[in-house]
Amino acid sequence: MLREAPVIPWPSRDGSRVPFEVFTRADVFAREQEAIFRGPVWNYVALEAEIPQPNDFKTTFVGDTPIIVSRAEDGSLHAFLNRCAHRGATVQRQASGNARQHKCVYHQWCYNSQGDLVGVPYRRAVAGMGGYSADFAPKDHGLTKLRVASRKGVIFATFHPDTVALEEYLDEPLLAAIDRLFSRPIKVLGHMRQRVRGNWKLYSENTRDPYHAALLHGFHATFGLYRTNQRRVGGSDRARAHSTGATYGDDWRQAAQSGNIGQDKFVANYSLADPSLLEGRPDFNDGVTVSITSIFPCLVIQQIMNTLATRHIRPKAADEFELYWTYFGYEDDDEQMIACRLKQANLIGPAGLISMEDSEAIELIQRAIVRDGHENSFLEFGGLHADLGKDRVGEATIRAFWRYYAGLMGLSPAGGEA
Repeated sequence: MLREAPVIPWPSRDGSRVPFEVFTRADVFAREQEAIFRGPVWNYVALEAEIPQPNDFKTTFVGDTPIIVSRAEDGSLHAFLNRCAHRGATVQRQASGNARQHKCVYHQWCYNSQGDLVGVPYRRAVAGMGGYSADFAPKDHGLTKLRVASRKGVIFATFHPDTVALEEYLDEPLLAAIDRLFSRPIKVLGHMRQRVRGNWKLYSENTRDPYHAALLHGFHATFGLYRTNQRRVGGSDRARAHSTGATYGDDWRQAAQSGNIGQDKFVANYSLADPSLLEGRPDFNDGVTVSITSIFPCLVIQQIMNTLATRHIRPKAADEFELYWTYFGYEDDDEQMIACRLKQANLIGPAGLISMEDSEAIELIQRAIVRDGHENSFLEFGGLHADLGKDRVGEATIRAFWRYYAGLMGLSPAGGEA
């Protein structure tokens, strides 16, 4: 049964005012686990390329709930709780691997790669002691299973029986963004993760806020990877997702510097000790250099130059989340391209030349709002009537995020999608 919605004064229907207490209160975080992460949404959990072989698995999270994502012996995909049906212990303690069975270390209950219970010690009793009743049915004691769907090798899972089909949930611009980046078979190059002392929704806002990129990130501004005056591409008219990108009309490797548009982050005397960091060759024929796709609640898919990655936001508490980066390339990459991708991986991640400022900005907010929960953020940049599908630099997509969030959480007066 869904717990009551927290009592929060919600000042506007349009998402332009957001109470700071949604970022700080434990009861809000607890309800999110039920209303959102176990609600009618699709949660990103893994890439198929991370579990390519039968019995491969990966442990991950839906919200703060630990799960196992597995490929069964017949090749089918499965997701189930990483919590023993016996006494609740964590079953699989490895981050990834290959296992025909997942065995709980506590009392050795054993589950197969589909989450079914296949072994129970002392089931028939030993020397007349212990055991289970004659009607004990292993099929009734498997691990709790989630519905699973995959799009171009990107795996999603949902607890909710009434979640709409994945393709309907994503809508056309988001499907197009996934299809573009996963247009050919991929291979995983590695992972990074970091803990951020802030609320997970602050990062969701960040990835829906394209205009901060040229203002906060000195590397972007100085070396021209992303500028406010670039042509924008993409867009989505759904509150639960956002996709945008930037493109150059000429050679993407010769990005003009951006000092001529008055950005104070531009540093004229900066240069790269290793200019090859920004070399490479386009993966696509559309001229897009930066593409950021955010899918509610916790997935970001990115292309920055030749750096391709998913970012999985994993909430841990009201004031803490983990950001889990999965870097990938394409199976047909040559050695030169793999080296390029690995070098450009230094642009993002916990200490990335671009992305290190994002986590700091989020922590600056979290520290500053902790005692003033009834105050509000102000989200009117771009105008309150901006078109979601056309507003490339405003805050329309952030406001849409909050309207959708409030609808799922049952917060009044805000409704659902715009």
